[in-house]
Amino acid sequence: MKLSVIIPCYNEEVTIPIFYEEMQKIQSEIEYTFEYIFINDGSSDNTIEELRKLSSKHENVRYISFSRNFGKESALYAGLQASTGELVTVMDVDLQDPPELIPEMIDLIENKGFDCVTTRRENRDGEPAIRSFFAKKFYQLINKISDTKMTNGARDYRLMTRQVVDSILRLSESNRFSKGLFSWVGYKTTFLSFKNRERVAGQTSWSFWKLLKYAINGISDFSEAPLHIATWSGGFFSTLAGLGIVWIIIRKIISPEIAISGWSSIICLILFIGGIQLLCLGILGEYIGKIFVETKKRPIYIVKETEKDNPNK
Repeated sequence: MKLSVIIPCYNEEVTIPIFYEEMQKIQSEIEYTFEYIFINDGSSDNTIEELRKLSSKHENVRYISFSRNFGKESALYAGLQASTGELVTVMDVDLQDPPELIPEMIDLIENKGFDCVTTRRENRDGEPAIRSFFAKKFYQLINKISDTKMTNGARDYRLMTRQVVDSILRLSESNRFSKGLFSWVGYKTTFLSFKNRERVAGQTSWSFWKLLKYAINGISDFSEAPLHIATWSGGFFSTLAGLGIVWIIIRKIISPEIAISGWSSIICLILFIGGIQLLCLGILGEYIGKIFVETKKRPIYIVKETEKDNPNK
C-alpha cells in the first residue's frame, strides 16, 4: 500500500529539509510506502534547489515545478493529479500540520470505515486577533448562505481514499476553493482536532488581504446569495421610489400651493441609489468574470520541471 503526501511550497527552502526529517520519523512507524510530491509554486528563493537535492538522494521524493506562481489551489490540484497512492494526504511544509496525526488518520480510514479524515484547529493561538475574528465570521456567513457546509478551523490537511481524490479531480474548474470542493464531494468524513502550531521556520505568504480575497472567492464559488442581494436591493429601492412618486402626486393634488423642495435630500438619495446600483453591477461583474475565465479553458497550471528533469541526478 502506498501513501501519497502532497506538499505545496512557495519560498520554503528553509522548511523543506526539516519537514522531510520529521516525516521520516512517522514513516518508520507505518507499514506504508511513502510517496512525496512537492509542488514548487513559482518560488523566488532556492526552493527548487532544495527539491532537486532531496529528490536526487531519495527515490520516493518527486516534485513538480511551475513556470510561475499559480497559487496554492493550483498546486493542490497538480499534486492530486500526480498522486498514485491508495491513500493521499495534503500537508503544509511548515509543520503547522502535525505529522504525528497520520497513524490515527490511517486507522480511522482502515478500521472505522471513513473515506476522509480532516483535521481542524481547536484554537487560533498565535494568530493576529483581526485575522481570527474575520475567519470566524467568514465561516458563520458561508454556512448561512451556502448549501455546502464548511467547518470552522478545518485545514487542507486531510487523508483521503483514492475514490475521494478521483471525485475531486473531476471538478476541474479554474476558480478553485478547495475547502468547499472537499466538502462538496461528500463521502463519510470525520474530524481530528489539534492545538494551533506556529511555523517551524520562515514567514507565511498569506497576508490579510490575500485571505480576504480568498474568502470572497469562496463565497462567490459556493453561494448565489450575493446575486439575490442585488435583486432584492433593486426591487426594494424601485418600490420605494414608486411610493415616493405616488406620494408627491397625491400631495400636489391635495395641496397645489405647497412647493416641492429639498434638493439636497434628493441629491443624497440619487447618490445613495446610484451607489447601490454600482454595488449590484460589481456583484454581477464578479460572477460574469468567473464565467469569462472558465470559458477560456486555460490550463490550471503549467509545469516547467519535474524530478525526471532533475539535473542533479
